[in-house]
Amino acid sequence: MDTWLFDLDDTLYPAETELMHLIRQRITGFVMRVTGLPRDEARAVQRGWFERHGAALPGLLAEHNISVQEFLDEVHDVPLDAIAPDDELGRILDRLPGRKLVFTNGSSGHAERVLDRLGIADRFEAIFHIESAGLIPKPAPETFARVVEVFAFEPVRTVFFDDAERNLKTGADLGMTTVLVGPHAFASTAPFVHHRTPRLTPFLQSLPLTEPA
Repeated sequence: MDTWLFDLDDTLYPAETELMHLIRQRITGFVMRVTGLPRDEARAVQRGWFERHGAALPGLLAEHNISVQEFLDEVHDVPLDAIAPDDELGRILDRLPGRKLVFTNGSSGHAERVLDRLGIADRFEAIFHIESAGLIPKPAPETFARVVEVFAFEPVRTVFFDDAERNLKTGADLGMTTVLVGPHAFASTAPFVHHRTPRLTPFLQSLPLTEPA
């Protein structure tokens, strides 16, 4: 394998930080303001957009006149106190041969903040974020085609890490080796999930890698 493709949220850091819970709450607040709905109804609408589109943003854009930048800035304006610098993850990323890329449905600013907080920003060649994807989130096949085109890598020589089964399904359809990350990974029985791990770092540590020269 010569390309390592990593989701960001709940993958490069543990889901137990509940950072995504804070982001989802911010999204609900945004939906409430735009639609005028009470919280429970706004949350249901938000969930429906997620199921149909992969994220709330495409649903908002389809049904409401909003500022994309305002949305991205507002929903990602959350404290990162729960995330600690991860020196061990940095060391193991140094040992991975080949290219390392981040592939996230989050914004460019959010990805940069999180990677800086983890202390691993310099380990990655690039970030493919929701702006790079033309606001079409994973698991859309066209977004996977776009990331492959932009960085010119071979899916069959790529390992893809994500906390969402449906994202891994699209990657597997392209020939990627898939790794499901998160506290519920071992409960997965999906045939397109090739490996499962509750946390990323121990899985990477288990790989037969050589120390960098």
